[in-house]
Amino acid sequence: MKKSEHNMMNYQEAYDNFKWEVPELYNFALDDFDKWIEDKTKTALMTVSEDGRSASKLSFWELSLLSSKFANILKKTGLKRGDRVFLMLPRSEQWYIAMLGMIKAGVVAMPTPNLVTGHDIDYRINSAGAVMAVTDAEGAEKVDAVKEKIPGLKHRIITGAARSGWDSFEKLMEDSPRLFNPDDFGGKTRSSDPMLIYFTSGTTGNPKMVRHTQAYALSHIVTAKYIQDLRPTEIIWVHADTGWAKTAYGKIFGQWIIGATVMQWRMGAKFDPAFMPEMIQRFGVTVFCAPPTAYKLMIGHLDLSKYDWKELRHSLSAGEPLNPEVIKSWKDSTGLDIYDYYGQTETIPLVANYACLPIREGSMGKPTPGHIVDILDDDCKPVQVNDEGNIAVKVKPFNPPSIFEGYWKAESSTPYVGDWYFTGDRAYKDDEGYFWFVGRSDDLIKSSGYRIGPFEVESALQEHPAVLENAVIGVPDDLKGQIVKAFVVLNPEYKAGPELVKELQDHVKNVTAPYKYPREIEFVKELPKTISGKIRRVELRKMEKEKKLQGNK
Repeated sequence: MKKSEHNMMNYQEAYDNFKWEVPELYNFALDDFDKWIEDKTKTALMTVSEDGRSASKLSFWELSLLSSKFANILKKTGLKRGDRVFLMLPRSEQWYIAMLGMIKAGVVAMPTPNLVTGHDIDYRINSAGAVMAVTDAEGAEKVDAVKEKIPGLKHRIITGAARSGWDSFEKLMEDSPRLFNPDDFGGKTRSSDPMLIYFTSGTTGNPKMVRHTQAYALSHIVTAKYIQDLRPTEIIWVHADTGWAKTAYGKIFGQWIIGATVMQWRMGAKFDPAFMPEMIQRFGVTVFCAPPTAYKLMIGHLDLSKYDWKELRHSLSAGEPLNPEVIKSWKDSTGLDIYDYYGQTETIPLVANYACLPIREGSMGKPTPGHIVDILDDDCKPVQVNDEGNIAVKVKPFNPPSIFEGYWKAESSTPYVGDWYFTGDRAYKDDEGYFWFVGRSDDLIKSSGYRIGPFEVESALQEHPAVLENAVIGVPDDLKGQIVKAFVVLNPEYKAGPELVKELQDHVKNVTAPYKYPREIEFVKELPKTISGKIRRVELRKMEKEKKLQGNK
């Protein structure tokens, strides 16, 4: 395939002709991963060391054998199809061995971010009724700390160091047979059988369980083929923690259906963007995806012009809306566009930019094949072009395999309206069908009758050279109902002060509508974020409320 060719050459044609083909019986590990094992030299997984200088590789054949061994461990331990397993491992070969082994066995994995602790752990294990935990020394310590609260957790497996009350992953693997018989155990899963559970990190209340079926893995062909534009000969690096749904998007399912090599980085405790360009160059990464924060830090702190970018063919971003300024800076340095896309833990990508379509900087793009996505009002009626409304995806009469079927054990709290699933995000659609993100429904700011999306103000601020990172919320105001307040993390060479406040305010007035400028700006060292790296505006609103209460005392 030449560089100028893409998996999707005509968007409208691909969108109109796409049909979901879901077999009655399907198992990602057996039906799609294992189809590549005949070529024993074909690399499935490349794991880069913490310092970014060396890498270990596993072929499809090797990883298939190792995952079969793990499936046999599950069988011997007495787990049954449908049982849940709490899986909390860092970016490692063991995470993939366990994950693929569970899928083979029909056991349901609960991938968990490595930063969770305390209540998060017992809440997840008890809510899902997990019977086994697979983790490392750090995770085992956290699990043992809540041992009294999780009586249903019968089996514990630890990687690396030995620990009392835990079975050694390495010892179990050594003793386990390498041939797995799916007829005997697991394996012959239906495409509708549960495969994994994610917990959403919602802005309020305890997380809800998003349970995806075996067919969800199959649906990620849309992600890999059309959005990532991936080919079997390529190396893809998606920067994401193993506990995020972003790993399902970019590091396992669609990529291995295509037959590409997945690269992961055993990152240290603190993220350092300085390693990224070097690793892209050193290991010949062809497709790269990172959240906007990683791009911002690379652009803000590194001289990107000194690296060789000729291997890298396609850059993507997801997780948070991408500011136009970041797209421009990346292109100036590397010659590459960044293709932004939008999805949720509950779905695969729903709206995306594609290699065959011109990018409108700041836009989420157009709906992905297999999905009817629209902007609707609260009564399920489509809004006018350029009018803001709810991002909704049609789930009746046919629920695509890419969309969850309601929060497990809490279906009644799923935001279905008529035939549609409401994502809880707001956007508008322009006259050419491009979607433009406005913000979360609960993040919208209402000031003097205007509805202001925080993202538009954040994008404007982000264009100013003083701003490294920022977040915008609405704060109560007696006169206007709410006013816009910005929390700004400065680039090191800038100093906070009244002059800079005015400069930033004037900048926003010039870049976007004057009524949107932040009437208050607070300079902070860092912004509160969820485990998956998204800014928690809810936390900022809470801080503001507490300040006001103290001021009134």
